[in-house]
Amino acid sequence: MSQIEFPRWSSPASDEFAPERFEFTGNGGEYFRIWIVNITLTILTLGIYSAWAKVRRLQYFSRHTRVAGSVFDYHGTPMAILMGRLIALGLFGVYSLANAVPGPLTLLALAMLGGVMPLLLRNSFRFRLRNTSYRGLRFSFRGTVGEAYVAFLLFGILMFGTLYLLAPMFHQRMKSYQHGFAWFGRTQFRFDATIGAFYKVYLIVGGVFLVALIGSIVAFGGLIAGTASMPTGGEKPDFAAILPVLMAVFALFFAASLLVTPLFQALIGNLVWNHTQLGEHRFQSTLRFWPLLGISLSNFLLVLITLGLYMPWAAVRLARYRAQCMALLPAASLDEFLADVAVDATATGEETAELFDIDIGL
Repeated sequence: MSQIEFPRWSSPASDEFAPERFEFTGNGGEYFRIWIVNITLTILTLGIYSAWAKVRRLQYFSRHTRVAGSVFDYHGTPMAILMGRLIALGLFGVYSLANAVPGPLTLLALAMLGGVMPLLLRNSFRFRLRNTSYRGLRFSFRGTVGEAYVAFLLFGILMFGTLYLLAPMFHQRMKSYQHGFAWFGRTQFRFDATIGAFYKVYLIVGGVFLVALIGSIVAFGGLIAGTASMPTGGEKPDFAAILPVLMAVFALFFAASLLVTPLFQALIGNLVWNHTQLGEHRFQSTLRFWPLLGISLSNFLLVLITLGLYMPWAAVRLARYRAQCMALLPAASLDEFLADVAVDATATGEETAELFDIDIGL
C-alpha cells in the first residue's frame, strides 16, 4: 500500500541545510536487563515500583534517541508519578463504587471524571514536556486549562453525541492543543493539519476495516450455506467437523483486523509530524504501512511464542523503525538556533512540578 501524501507547510525548510535524521541506538539485550528488573520489582512491591520502572524506561529510550549529534533526556521523578497514579486510582475507585449502585450516582461519577479529565491531561502534557530535555534545554507546555476543556470536554461531548462521527475532529483538536502549545526553550511548536486531512485518514482506515469485515461475513455465510447443503442422512451436522473452518474464518478476520492498527499508526504519524513545526524548522515522517505491519506481526508472534520475554526486543525494534522514519528539516543553522533558544532557557513558564502523569504520546 503506497504512502498517502498530505499538504504540508507553505514555508519550506531551506535546501542549504541537510536533513537531520533521528536514530535510536538502544538494543534488545541491554533493555531486557532493565525490563526484567522492572517487572520483578513491580511484582514484589505490588505495583508501587512501577513509577520507578517508568522513569528507568523513559530515560533509556530518551537517552538512546539521537538527532543532530545529541540525545534527549528524561528527568521525571518517581514520587511525582506515583502520586499522580494514586490520585488517578482514587478517581477510578470513586467511579467503580458509584457504578456498583445504578442510578444518579453513576451519572454523577461520570460527570466528575469528565469534568476533571481535561485538567489531568493538560497537567500530563506539562509534566512530560518539562521533564524532557535536549542538549540540556528543557521542553515545556503552555496550554491553558480553559483551552484544555474546549479541546477535550467540549469536542469530546460532541464526538459522543454524534456517535463518533466527529472523532476525526476531536483527534485534530487534541493534537492541535498538544503540539501547538509545546515549546522548546523560548521557541514554540506549530501545528497546521486540517480536520479534513484527519477525516481522510479515518475514512481510509475505516474502509479497509469494512472490506475485511464484509469479506469475513461473506466467507462465514458461504460456510453456513455449504454446511446446510451437505447430506447428513437426517442427522444434525457434526459441529466438530466444521469447527476448524470456523476457526479459520475467525483467524482470517482477526488477521485482516490487524491491518488496521499499523495502517492507522502510519497515516496518523505522518500526518501529525509532517504538519508540526518548531520555529521555522519542520519535521518529516515517512512511516510505511508494510514495514510497520511486518514489525507488528512478527513482534506479536515472537512475544506469543516466548511467553512475553521478547517484549524488550519488540519495543526496541519498533522504536528503531519509528526513529529512522523521522527527520528534522532545518531552515537555518541548528547550532545558531540552539544557542539562541538557550539564552532564555529558564523562561519556560513552568512554576511547579505537576502531580499527574497520564501517558499521551507526543
